[in-house]
Amino acid sequence: MIKYLSSTILLSLFCASLATLFPTLTLGQSTYWQQQAQYTMEIAMNVTTNQLSGTQKLVYQNNSPDTLSQVFYHLYFNAFQPGSMMDVRARTIADPDRRVMDRILYLGEDEIGYQRISSLQQDGETLNYEVEGTILEVTLNEPILPGKKSTFEMEFTAQVPSQIRRTGRDNAEGIRYSMAQWYPKMAEYDQHGWHANPYIGREFYGIWSDFDVKISIDSSYVIAGTGVLQNPEEIGHGYLPAGEKLKRPSSGILTYHFAAENVHDFMWAADPDYRHTTAQVPDGPLLRFFYQTDTLAENWERLPEFTAKAFQYVNQTFGKYPYEEFSVVQGGDGGMEYPMSTLITGHRPLRSLVGVTVHEFLHSWYQGVLGSNESLYAWMDEGFTSYATNRTMAQIFGPGRANGQEQARSYGGYFALVQSGLEEPLTTHADHFDTNRAYGSASYSKGAVLLHQLSYIVGQDVLDRAMRRYFNEWKFKHPTVTNFKRIMEKESGLELDWYFEYFVNSTSTIDYSIQSVEGESGETKVIIERIGLMPMPQEVLVTYQDGSQDLFYVPLRMMRGEKSAEGEIERTVLRDWPWTFPTYQLTIDRAKRDIQQITLDPSGKMADIDRSNNTYPSVNPSTFSEEGLTKN
Repeated sequence: MIKYLSSTILLSLFCASLATLFPTLTLGQSTYWQQQAQYTMEIAMNVTTNQLSGTQKLVYQNNSPDTLSQVFYHLYFNAFQPGSMMDVRARTIADPDRRVMDRILYLGEDEIGYQRISSLQQDGETLNYEVEGTILEVTLNEPILPGKKSTFEMEFTAQVPSQIRRTGRDNAEGIRYSMAQWYPKMAEYDQHGWHANPYIGREFYGIWSDFDVKISIDSSYVIAGTGVLQNPEEIGHGYLPAGEKLKRPSSGILTYHFAAENVHDFMWAADPDYRHTTAQVPDGPLLRFFYQTDTLAENWERLPEFTAKAFQYVNQTFGKYPYEEFSVVQGGDGGMEYPMSTLITGHRPLRSLVGVTVHEFLHSWYQGVLGSNESLYAWMDEGFTSYATNRTMAQIFGPGRANGQEQARSYGGYFALVQSGLEEPLTTHADHFDTNRAYGSASYSKGAVLLHQLSYIVGQDVLDRAMRRYFNEWKFKHPTVTNFKRIMEKESGLELDWYFEYFVNSTSTIDYSIQSVEGESGETKVIIERIGLMPMPQEVLVTYQDGSQDLFYVPLRMMRGEKSAEGEIERTVLRDWPWTFPTYQLTIDRAKRDIQQITLDPSGKMADIDRSNNTYPSVNPSTFSEEGLTKN
């Protein structure tokens, strides 16, 4: 039995129960539904053979309007075998991941990964199935009708592969087990159908589920991961509250009992040398930290302070974390997010250690709680997480890159991608980018730029307010691009179709210039030219010889409005710019000789790929600060 729940989770579970009673719910103008699952698993881990055996009971609720005659499970460990799709992809892509390369090809029989199904039943009847690489294809004896449940019972065995990518044993830092993607996991079925994508090492998508998991392992090992431990009095190892008495034997096998509700995955890690410490976030979750004592311990000892501070800022800025706990666990091959937990490598300087922790726990907002299909919309997770990470790190380490300059690295990554000629649209499925670079720069860098640039269009206060509304309205609901766009439109009062059509659906770039500045009859006429294909509203800052300034704002006609004024400089709103017009004439009611400088986009938030032509008189782009959002 699960011992405690937050009010947010109780509310979400209530909504889920409504979805069970009423398979389709009307949200606004659209009908929305999502599937639901309950996993009960008992696992026996053999630390000598690196193999496990387990049973799984899966209660599957079909809330869709469709009758399901098949189901699909992911068998992720099967990717770590010579000749797998992941192996071939890693060896044939133009720029292979250095962590993978050809390592899978040379795994021995005791190093490969596998998941093997011993038996599978549906409602007590044996099922027929086929294993196709990392996918278990199951033909149902009885179709699952809309609004109905079915119970699947499975026995399976698995071998933990040598650590290569995300999951595995004996990573580079000596962590014994990083158990990610370790169990047969039901694929997600949504409005687009089944998402039984073969695993090649990219992104994930899963059903909102409840997990009740018991893991039996040698008692010398400490286990960390997703969920809340239900039997701390039997475990100890830092789980037992102060003053409570330990009830377990000193040797033999220990069974850890975890429970997690309304999550879409379950990760665990185990090592005999883990040190376990905790920290409490004020009005937030209990934080747990698991790390080896020889791993730059002084940095790990300072990590709880920074993590708690970061959680407070994120809760206030982007929405409140809804679970009772979060675990930071040394393991894996870099940094990887999981519900209520993360795996990170630990041999890092303090700022790097804090940075990877902040980035990975922020995934709890955009992947763990919002749960978008990150295979289809990787930028809605990686990009939003990168944007929020940049802001959070600037806040807790401040002053550093303040006032938006914290996003400079993301802009630089996007500009470099454009210059490389490798860019692909953000609509590209994560598995199908031609290069790892195109995927990474698009998902992380361009995704972060998309958000920061959106604050240029709608205003920073509006963006922040809309991000909180997006989180609160769409948590536990798998939002899409349209759902996010509509929140931004409702909060800003602007029409934003054009922004997503250009910046998400295409690789069109932004490039504006000051074409000419001419004075006549005490006035100055400025011609602004759109060189790039993507239209944007324009802010024009005019600085006069006497030091005074004017700010002129040119909305796009298709925005159907304008953002509210920001800053202290008085703003003049000019007539709209129709997007088909390549130039726009701005008239300044001052003589040309009175003008010291004219600057397009003084905030630097617009992702203009060539800022050398954004200033009059022209300024050599090399004079822009490295901290600025320039093309340098």
